[in-house]
Amino acid sequence: MTDTLFSASLLLTALFATALGLSLLLRFWLSSRQIRHVAQHREVVPVAFARTISLVAHQKAADYTLAKARLGLLEMALGAAVLLVWTLLGGLSVLNQALAQVMGYGIWQQLVLLATFVLISGVIDLPLSWYQTFVLEQRFGFNKMTHKLWLADLLKSSLIGALIGLPIAALILWMMATTGSLWWLWAWLFWMGFNLLLLVIYPTLIAPIFNKFSPLEDKTLRARVTALMQRCGFSAKGLFVMDGSKRSAHANAYFTGFGAAKRVVFYDTLLSKLSPPEVDAVLAHELGHFKHKHIIKRIGSMFALSLAGFGLLGYLTQQTWFYTGLGVQPNLTTNNDALALLLFMLAMPVFSFFIAPLFAQLSRKHEFEADAYAVMQTSAQDLSTALLKLYEDNASTLTPDPLYVRFYYSHPGASERLARMQGVTLVAV
Repeated sequence: MTDTLFSASLLLTALFATALGLSLLLRFWLSSRQIRHVAQHREVVPVAFARTISLVAHQKAADYTLAKARLGLLEMALGAAVLLVWTLLGGLSVLNQALAQVMGYGIWQQLVLLATFVLISGVIDLPLSWYQTFVLEQRFGFNKMTHKLWLADLLKSSLIGALIGLPIAALILWMMATTGSLWWLWAWLFWMGFNLLLLVIYPTLIAPIFNKFSPLEDKTLRARVTALMQRCGFSAKGLFVMDGSKRSAHANAYFTGFGAAKRVVFYDTLLSKLSPPEVDAVLAHELGHFKHKHIIKRIGSMFALSLAGFGLLGYLTQQTWFYTGLGVQPNLTTNNDALALLLFMLAMPVFSFFIAPLFAQLSRKHEFEADAYAVMQTSAQDLSTALLKLYEDNASTLTPDPLYVRFYYSHPGASERLARMQGVTLVAV
């Protein structure tokens, strides 16, 4: 390598290693703060919730949060180690070279490289995924899955991922090889089109593969929900109940789809726990996201960020130092666009981690706005009691570390959220 190339490669290696080390230290520090803060407040229910949340429920939420946080520490360490093996220690380069010796270079070898990487990564993640489902979730009474269902879900998701992902990867690789220096723009247009299509077809074609969706049969509740939606100027293709209880005791509700394909989905676990006015309040919160155009804003943000990402990738694919700086041997840096895709997907989260709090803050702002809209359409009391039931049902801690919340939480903490809704100031725990 020339001196300039060597210097650029060395600089990228140093930047990547530094960013990985700093992000890992920061994540461990934040998690340790969360663990310490939750443990310190485990024995007493916060004053603001003393009349509505029992000490037993509060302690269960604390223990569940602590268990997840400790498992998260292991996941962080394993993830960082695997990332180093794939990149700076040359794992991806070795895999690529091994496949090339068997298949030669070309688009088929690149597709097999992508598929093999995904397969190996999935196998590495399996033990922790199994532990989280059948040990951690089971211990706290949330898991409803059998090993047979878990395996069936794994096989279904893998098959669907292959049927959808491999053709998309093949088309993008073909664009990279044949459409010139602006390949990234064409690839971005295709990728955005596919994502918009997915918003339309997911509710009716993909989601039913995993869950059963039945029309909402409770006539009284259906009438209430329909009246609320009409009052808010919102229409959907249907109101459905999902059999979420066959996998988990966690409760939820959500909107899915896009345009005319929008539908409202209630978990059966949610309907069994909330009163009709509380269901109204939760639905009104979701309608608030649409009223404030949060979905459109998020799609627009996704368009802009992905355009920047594809543009950056288009530049980096032409830079030898990008490959060598992330552990690929110099003689393997040409004519392999799959390597560029994988290296980019591995490296970008390390650097983008440091701006994650900005997106979390924006998400919390949207949640406050949706809460305010729900209070205008229903009542603060109904929304408050519904949220408290969901916090308790999902064992969400009422005493998270404030800094941890600012960095990670996409939804505001319970105290801050309920205080904002009720227009009062609660003393922070």
